[in-house]
Amino acid sequence: MSDTRESKRQMRSAARLYAVQALFQMEASGSTVEKVTVEFEDHRFGATYEGDEMAEGDPVLFRRLVNDAVERQALIDQMADRALVAKWPIARIDPTLRAVFRAAGAELTAGDTPPKVVINEFVDVARAFFPEGKEAQFVNGVLDHMAREARPEAF
Repeated sequence: MSDTRESKRQMRSAARLYAVQALFQMEASGSTVEKVTVEFEDHRFGATYEGDEMAEGDPVLFRRLVNDAVERQALIDQMADRALVAKWPIARIDPTLRAVFRAAGAELTAGDTPPKVVINEFVDVARAFFPEGKEAQFVNGVLDHMAREARPEAF
């Protein structure tokens, strides 16, 4: 793979991670979409914290995921609820996982990235937040169900 293609892939992966963080932050703080997206783009994309350089993110994908997750939240949450056990609706799920499902749901309902790519990318995001747990497997199962509902023609 060329350096340019790899760089674009890494920027898209970073944008997905940042979208999950932004959605989490919005839910936790009550911040607006505009405030959070500007903060991330101005202060996190490519920033250096305690000697560690943050990845550059694809701002177009980042904004689209955050905006679409907010605009389609009711639809995405209903899809996630149908994938979850009845006793565990999305409202009872860990807020980080809820943000993962919402960002992934935004990309799945947009319909331009193959569902398997979306699932793999967001399973990797879950691993970044939960490196020791079974959350990545849980995310894989829920997103597979959501993808089959959102894009049945892809399966």
